[in-house]
Amino acid sequence: MKRYTLKTTEPADKASFKIDYQRELNAEQLAVVTGAEGPCLVLAGAGSGKTRTLVYRVAYLLERGVKPNRILLVTFTNKAAKEMLNRVEALLKARPTGLWGGTFHHIGNRLLRSYGKKIGIKPNFTILDQEDARSLTKACVAELNLDQSRYFPKADVVHKIISLSTNIGKPVGTVVAERFSYLEPQDIEKIETIAAAYREKKRQANALDFDDLLALWDKLLTTDATTRTKLQAQFSYILVDEYQDTNYLQNRIISHLAGGRRNVLVVGDDSQSIYSFRGADVSNILAFPKVFPDCQTQKLETNYRSTPEILNLANQSIRHNRHQFEKTLKTTKPAGSLPNVVPLVDAYQQAEFVCQRIIELQQDRDVSLNDVAVLVRAHFQSLELELELNKRNIPYEMRGGLRFFEQAHIKDIVSHLKLLHNPHDELSWLRLLRLQSGIGTVTAGRIWQAVRDLSTLTAMVRSDAAAKVGRNGWREVTTLLTKLADIGTANVSALIQQVLNSGYHSYVVANFENAADRLDDLKQLVDFAAGYTALETFLADVALSEGFRCESVAGYQEGADEAVTVSTIHQAKGLEWRVVFIIGLVDGQFPHAKVFEKPAELEEERRLFYVAATRAQRELYLTYPMAATHSGTLNQTSQFIKELPETLYEKWSVTGQTNDDLDKLNDGGVSYEPFED
Repeated sequence: MKRYTLKTTEPADKASFKIDYQRELNAEQLAVVTGAEGPCLVLAGAGSGKTRTLVYRVAYLLERGVKPNRILLVTFTNKAAKEMLNRVEALLKARPTGLWGGTFHHIGNRLLRSYGKKIGIKPNFTILDQEDARSLTKACVAELNLDQSRYFPKADVVHKIISLSTNIGKPVGTVVAERFSYLEPQDIEKIETIAAAYREKKRQANALDFDDLLALWDKLLTTDATTRTKLQAQFSYILVDEYQDTNYLQNRIISHLAGGRRNVLVVGDDSQSIYSFRGADVSNILAFPKVFPDCQTQKLETNYRSTPEILNLANQSIRHNRHQFEKTLKTTKPAGSLPNVVPLVDAYQQAEFVCQRIIELQQDRDVSLNDVAVLVRAHFQSLELELELNKRNIPYEMRGGLRFFEQAHIKDIVSHLKLLHNPHDELSWLRLLRLQSGIGTVTAGRIWQAVRDLSTLTAMVRSDAAAKVGRNGWREVTTLLTKLADIGTANVSALIQQVLNSGYHSYVVANFENAADRLDDLKQLVDFAAGYTALETFLADVALSEGFRCESVAGYQEGADEAVTVSTIHQAKGLEWRVVFIIGLVDGQFPHAKVFEKPAELEEERRLFYVAATRAQRELYLTYPMAATHSGTLNQTSQFIKELPETLYEKWSVTGQTNDDLDKLNDGGVSYEPFED
């Protein structure tokens, strides 16, 4: 393949540069900034200054005389692009006007406005946001009259399937088989029909959704050689951030554009590729040297975040992945303490330990609550922890989502139980009724009007007036409520299981695109409820009312706007904290149970563990419950712990105390010390 070299105006000497690159960058970063000509793969380890390197590379190109409009900088958020360009401006004391910077979708929009007519796209097209796209999908479902079953997937799920099909370049049937296998086989043909109708509606409206901005950009480059050659010539230098997160279409687009001068620099870390559920494909970065056999590979392995002990553990863990680029993070930070592995009796003692340790860190080491994060593989793992944080009045923030009991599917279940306890709970009635097929907001309101003055739940479910208004949907409600009343209020777990068995399980599958995760939550809720023998107590705990909170437990010191972060690992990527707890490290939870059915996904689970561990700056705690909370079934310690050499961590023993003894609770509730073999 012919190699093109960009002719630039080189400064006469080092004095011509405004920036002293040798002083500002380490040796690894400097090699990338000054030497990344032609195809270049930069493997940027966690905390290694990836953004800094990209910013200085752009500045270096500009100082060499490359015109801003010849540079294409692709990021995964517009915020990241804006931050990088602002930093370039600060370095050079001048705005790089004309530089092409932004997300794939942002740049695709600009190019389709200019060149889209080559493939039949009018330049005045409108862009559908996610809500618009879902609404249009819903309209297609209604017009085609395909939603004849209560459990046919709703518009959100259908749109997610269509979107994934576009982004990963696979047919709808394949997407359903691989990612939505719980749907019925007959649904595939219906979804394909909806997808065709959806495309036609967009064409008639001269509208594109976000996926079209990529798919049609790819089509433009594939089918129009003149435009492809022009853009290849325009973008003398292409820089792409977070390449491990690119999908099928994004990878194709970069390959097309780089086919000219081939000055394409992609930055990423295959060890941090954790978004396959969004369509990201780690093979894009792994195969880059095969696509560009003459590419140079540079590594950023100097970590500026974590202690050597934390990095040693992370390095050793990720080495168990077969499909990866070998790299070893190192640091200039002084030695710290070993990470701690802490086995606990169950999830309650795990929560108690985490909370007590947070309080001790605040008191003994002056650690702010803002410096602490508790990371979980799945949302349901935070259930007991959230209750314990509330008991102890420890402020916390659930990053990137709702707290466990604030989620829609949990509130749906709880609304059923609230009616057993208080039949005159209007909000619970309205929520429960709207879950039924054929009952909308107006009908739900009319049913409530028919039953609200009746004295008991039994009288309500026997209401003739409500039956006339609600028809089939009301019959399903009354059947379920009668079954719940027969169970009684002493077996809370059985009540929840009955709701699931009476159709709510299928409702989740049809209505939520992340149905598998929500079903995991509900399974955990059933187990959690097994510890209660009174519905009233369960509902009080769920409500986390002021009466449920303790007063100044264990000496928590109030700070201004301080809060512990509780987060899934996916939401924590790119962030860092002084102290990190990774909880729930048992097989089936972390790694997730799905790896037993799909062993190929184990490597991404291990990458998740790697990402979680490398969020910690100074202290890392790995905890796991040795037994299921109520069944007493023994858990298997996560293989991510078992595969680590014991020299890399310190193992603590913990003895639990009950919360009935206030003196013990104020002393911490748990005590711990290193294991003595």
